[in-house]
Amino acid sequence: MTRRICVVTSSRADYNLLYWVMKRIRETQGLILQIAVTGMHLSPEFGLTRTVIEADGFTIDAAVEGLLSSDTAVGVAKSVGVTTIGFADALARLSPDIIVLLGDRFELLAVAQAALIARIPIAHIAGGDTTEGAYDEAIRHSITKMSHLHFVTNEDARRRVLQLGEDPKYVFNFGSPGLDYIRHAKLLDRTELERALGLTLRARNLLVTFHPVTLDETASAIHMSHLLTALAGLGEDAAIIFTMPNADNDGRAIRALIEDFVRDSGGRAAAFESLGPLLYLSAMSHVDIVVGNSSSGLYEAPSFQKPTVNIGDRQRGRLRASSVIDCAAEADAISSAIQRAFTMDCSRVVNPYGDGFAADKIVAQLAAVPDPRALLKKTFHDYRGLQ
Repeated sequence: MTRRICVVTSSRADYNLLYWVMKRIRETQGLILQIAVTGMHLSPEFGLTRTVIEADGFTIDAAVEGLLSSDTAVGVAKSVGVTTIGFADALARLSPDIIVLLGDRFELLAVAQAALIARIPIAHIAGGDTTEGAYDEAIRHSITKMSHLHFVTNEDARRRVLQLGEDPKYVFNFGSPGLDYIRHAKLLDRTELERALGLTLRARNLLVTFHPVTLDETASAIHMSHLLTALAGLGEDAAIIFTMPNADNDGRAIRALIEDFVRDSGGRAAAFESLGPLLYLSAMSHVDIVVGNSSSGLYEAPSFQKPTVNIGDRQRGRLRASSVIDCAAEADAISSAIQRAFTMDCSRVVNPYGDGFAADKIVAQLAAVPDPRALLKKTFHDYRGLQ
């Protein structure tokens, strides 16, 4: 009997991590891959990145519009509602046996709600992490409670999912599937990367991604101003590659500041809506430091043995390698952390998020479930009894 597995992706970030999961589903006998896209993938403002998915040879089975052109709290909340309505229809049409979600975006909260009511089992990747500076934390744990299979990326996360009462036999620590892309990819060399970016790398190079910090009392634009002040002080021998922020509260203010900085940089900085997984990871392999508050600085950068300057509270609580330097979102603290990072020896750093074989294990487990619908009725498992 064939089994329909619907993978939902809402942004460049989760697509990069889901790529090899999607490929392995498509290659596995007895599984039928369905792909549903939503959120930033369908927005020209954020690069219309559905085209990247199609260019990679995947067929999109459902495109669900839901992202309002607004970065206010009201706009984001309405986007959740619109996306829920859209996926109620899409899931009824696709009728998947299992739906796969990764992470903690607000669009995925909408999908999980629709799937829960439609009685479609959810397989959740990367649950159990903590990111105390953003409301993503609450979304991630909420999706965990609505899910039936849990593919966590580390042992700390596994313990937290068990604390939420999930059945241990359905909680699997396979590591991050994003590392599978690194293991398989033929990355661009320096000359190819410069040509693709239209930017000449310099003596020192930084990859910068800074997203809104949705639970902080200080406006994210103020944090970004501190970061840009620190970057401006690096001088002419430093090239800076920016990737633009997500569609979160106050994201447009950050974007405007980046655009102004790049315009006035004299050609030493460039900003990109979305680089795609190959260009992004190629850039990471050639820069000296990864800077900002993106999870990629914690998940992927250690695999390249590159230091990460992690700014502020957005990733607070998440497991980190010894190559990660945490600092306050203040210009002096960021400058000091960057200077320290330039001198770090990361040659012995071990990535705590796995070995790059997560996708094979995840898909094998999806294929091995005897009856997906039997997962729907869950029993709360008291964590105290598991210790």
